[in-house]
Amino acid sequence: MNTAEGTPARKSAGNKLVAQSAAARQKLADASREFGRSAGLLRNGGWRDLPWKTVGKTLIPGTDVGLALGVLLLLSILIIPLPTFVLDLGLSVSITASVLILMVALFLERPLDFTSFPTLLLLTTLLRLSLEIATTRLILSHGSEGVYAAGHVVAAFGGFLMGGDVVIGGIVFCILLVVNFMVITKGSGRIAEVAARFFLDSMPGKQMAIDADLSSGAINDRAARQKRKELEEESAFYGAMDGAAKFVRGDAIAGIIITAINIVGGLAIGVLRYEMPLSEAASTFTTLTVGDGLVSQIPALLVSTAAGIVVTKGGTDGSADVTLVRQLAGNPKPMAMAAVLSACFALLPGLPALPFLAIAAVAGTGAWMRRNDPTKDADGDVTEVAATQQPTTAPISDVLKLDLLRLELGFGLLPLTAGENSQLTEQIKALRRTIATEMGFVTPPIRIQDNILLPPERYVIKLKEIEIGTGEVKPGRLMAMSPAGTAPPLPGEKTTEPAFGLPAVWIDTAMKNTAIALKCTVVDPASVMVTHLSELVRQNLPDLLTYVATQSLLDDLPREQQKLVNDLVPSQVTLSTIQRVLQSLLAERVSIRDLPTILESIQEASGLGMRTVPAISSHVRVRLARQICNALMGPGGYIPMITLSPDWESEFLTHLTGQGEERRLAMPPTILNRFVTSLREVFNSLANNGEVPVVVVSAPLRESMRSIVERVRPAVSVLAQTEIYPRAKIKTIATIA
Repeated sequence: MNTAEGTPARKSAGNKLVAQSAAARQKLADASREFGRSAGLLRNGGWRDLPWKTVGKTLIPGTDVGLALGVLLLLSILIIPLPTFVLDLGLSVSITASVLILMVALFLERPLDFTSFPTLLLLTTLLRLSLEIATTRLILSHGSEGVYAAGHVVAAFGGFLMGGDVVIGGIVFCILLVVNFMVITKGSGRIAEVAARFFLDSMPGKQMAIDADLSSGAINDRAARQKRKELEEESAFYGAMDGAAKFVRGDAIAGIIITAINIVGGLAIGVLRYEMPLSEAASTFTTLTVGDGLVSQIPALLVSTAAGIVVTKGGTDGSADVTLVRQLAGNPKPMAMAAVLSACFALLPGLPALPFLAIAAVAGTGAWMRRNDPTKDADGDVTEVAATQQPTTAPISDVLKLDLLRLELGFGLLPLTAGENSQLTEQIKALRRTIATEMGFVTPPIRIQDNILLPPERYVIKLKEIEIGTGEVKPGRLMAMSPAGTAPPLPGEKTTEPAFGLPAVWIDTAMKNTAIALKCTVVDPASVMVTHLSELVRQNLPDLLTYVATQSLLDDLPREQQKLVNDLVPSQVTLSTIQRVLQSLLAERVSIRDLPTILESIQEASGLGMRTVPAISSHVRVRLARQICNALMGPGGYIPMITLSPDWESEFLTHLTGQGEERRLAMPPTILNRFVTSLREVFNSLANNGEVPVVVVSAPLRESMRSIVERVRPAVSVLAQTEIYPRAKIKTIATIA
């Protein structure tokens, strides 16, 4: 019964298998024919129709998508566990990339040829840290399986450094960490920081040199733009290198921490989890950790060395190999001395003679070759001695050059300038930065020079080599000034403060606390000189705004403002007119920092038919009313004003002669003297109240009133009624009757 029933079932199953086999053979035949057609299509050139360009443009490393995918891959390594063969590939890429970066740095002609170096520092640092995390994961999870738990690269490096001895290998590895962290990384970071600081400090001088070459005709506009572009690129490069050096330093610190975690964690896991003997766990996990650290620290060491080479390359020409050979072997005398000294070392007992004799022979041969051919450079280029010979005296044309600003010191004041960060030079730098911020104009560099003809404690300030101020300070002592305007009751040498003419006393440094208790102002000698210099520079700012400096201000405007400059100069006004308008503003200590508004006002004045500088300046001042009023605001929150009585107002208007922009004041001397006397009395009465007043007159009288007030009290500003900002708070504190 069972047999009879099973026979039809077996037949049905057999038929089903036969059908499935036939279907499988049919699919295999179809696939074979399709493969044959595809192979034939490819052989006949059909492969050219495939979207290789699209795939290549997307995935090759030189594209933006390729770079983005690479960075995402690096970040994914931080999270996703890697198999050992992928980890070996990544470590190999890291080592090769660091060697490539070092070779590129060695053969650089100039730092700007490797502007991508800061980005490479970041990416290679991220690569090393990602691989270290992946290696740490394998060491801690599979370290008990043997030395190949983290891949063959880590095992090979660990076994090579260990040499069969865990203690000696660990000590050597610690020394390598110290060398990388304390010497190479720290030195590279410091060099990058100092290079960035000094380059940024030298930028104004370089920009002025480019402007001077452009104005003298030495270069054209295209060359000037190229030089400015290179200057901007260098600034950005050194700034980025200063920040990128922190990545290298952080990478070294992270390597030390990860190494310590691997050793401690590996020992704990090996002994406590896998119950390995302590010696076996120490040998296994220490070998893996040292191998991991070595694989990461060697690329870090190479990249740190490359960073140091790149940032120290700025002051030399040519690649590093050519520069080193030219400078080390350029003079035969040092090489001859080195050969003699090496030969002397070979004769000393106990020292191996062969190495020192070989070095002496090589150095002596090089010195002899240089001696016989002094006209050949180290790189083999033949030069003429007459062409490279430097003149013994400065060209006579240098005598014609003028220093715009010069500070001459007696020999007793020279210690104030000693040192890289001397107090005097640092305060002068701060002064130039302050004036640039307040007035919108970078003053030219101030040259500090000694003058043996001056008394030891005297200094002289010169503008275009003409004396504009002098004073005397006492090094090692302090100047004390009383807020009451009289000499403070302190023992010392009485003197006069040079900037404002206030009575003062030179006191010993031990009396400083006593002077402060008396509410006296106490300043050091360097601050006295810088304060005097600051006041004189502010008084003479119009003379410092030269034609070249005005052109530089216009060139430094943002790109969106250049269209305004091109429309204005020279079709509507000349550059000289703009210079004179800016000078008139600086003469009254009005900031020109808002240069776009000033240029727009000049354009409006030109459209209204104004042609003279006073008329254009008056229109500009009206547009700058808010800025001017804000600068004149007193401590009480209002502008303290001095006005003219109606009689004086009508008297001045009566004596105005001329028409339009040519109107001038022609007042009899007797009336003018009477007005000056009244004006001086008002100023003296207000001086005791601590007020800094502003004289306010009608618009037609402002220029004439300014010329009068300037002779009585130069620091007092004169405003036209149209120059008072509508929302400014004002208060009349006196009237000239």
